[in-house]
Amino acid sequence: MSTPRFSVIIPLYNKEAEIERTLRSVLAQTLQPLEIVVVDDGSTDRSCERVEAIASPLIKLHKQANAGSAVARNRAIELSEGDYIAMIDADDEWTPDYLAEIARLIALYPDCGGWCSGFDIVSEDGTFAGNTPQYEGIVEDYFAEAMQRYVCITSATTIARRVFDEVGGFPVGMRMGQDTYMWVKLARSYKVATTPKRLCRYNRAAQNRTPSIYRGDDGTASFRDFYTAGREPMLDEYAARIGLSRAIIISAKGGTEEARDTERFFGYTTMNRRILRKLQVINRLPVAWRWNALRAYNWLAWKIARKGL
Repeated sequence: MSTPRFSVIIPLYNKEAEIERTLRSVLAQTLQPLEIVVVDDGSTDRSCERVEAIASPLIKLHKQANAGSAVARNRAIELSEGDYIAMIDADDEWTPDYLAEIARLIALYPDCGGWCSGFDIVSEDGTFAGNTPQYEGIVEDYFAEAMQRYVCITSATTIARRVFDEVGGFPVGMRMGQDTYMWVKLARSYKVATTPKRLCRYNRAAQNRTPSIYRGDDGTASFRDFYTAGREPMLDEYAARIGLSRAIIISAKGGTEEARDTERFFGYTTMNRRILRKLQVINRLPVAWRWNALRAYNWLAWKIARKGL
């Protein structure tokens, strides 16, 4: 099999502190990509200057008015020429052998539509292994696996171009969870292969992560789109898990009625009762209390999970 032609795509918005490090990690790959397509989504800082300063012939910078990361990703895919789309966020990093390992997975599992790796989480209090599948091979039941651990995350997932041609791109107008929406579309039509090797560094401490800047959707895509009324029980549960988790952020930002409507729709869940109860509690607090209450809860949950308190 010939060496895969990788196009690396990066949506960029106000990441002047991180984008150079991200690009350096891509340029340091032992298997070089065909190109690195960066779509700047109307940054107001010096992000573009940081990209231009690197002056690599592999980097193609396209600038557009702010339209959201889904539009930026879709535009980057349109502008790219490779057969495989390797995605990385503008504040994450790859180890030098990421693309080489993905190429190896493609050779072993060519009929899959996506290939992904393990990752490390970089936070303010250290670096920790992400909770990912601890085996190499095809994920037989994607949604059952994804209910327990991360299978795909943006910066550790590569997708064949033919997948986008069939199922479409990232959901325009969905400001939070658009990557997960894409993984569901991928997994419903194609198998996904994974390796436990931690080949990506997810920067949890970066500025400008989506939940901290959530403003509400302005599109029609919703995780309700995947509800099958019991025909695919695990997909129904996974859709509920993500839909309820999104609604917690929406509620914390003041979207009381939207969150309450989400409670009602996904009330069928049997595997996500804790998340449903969390939403119910948050959504019944005074609006002024919600964001700080959620931050405190998440901070404590992180400490317990990572530190064994």
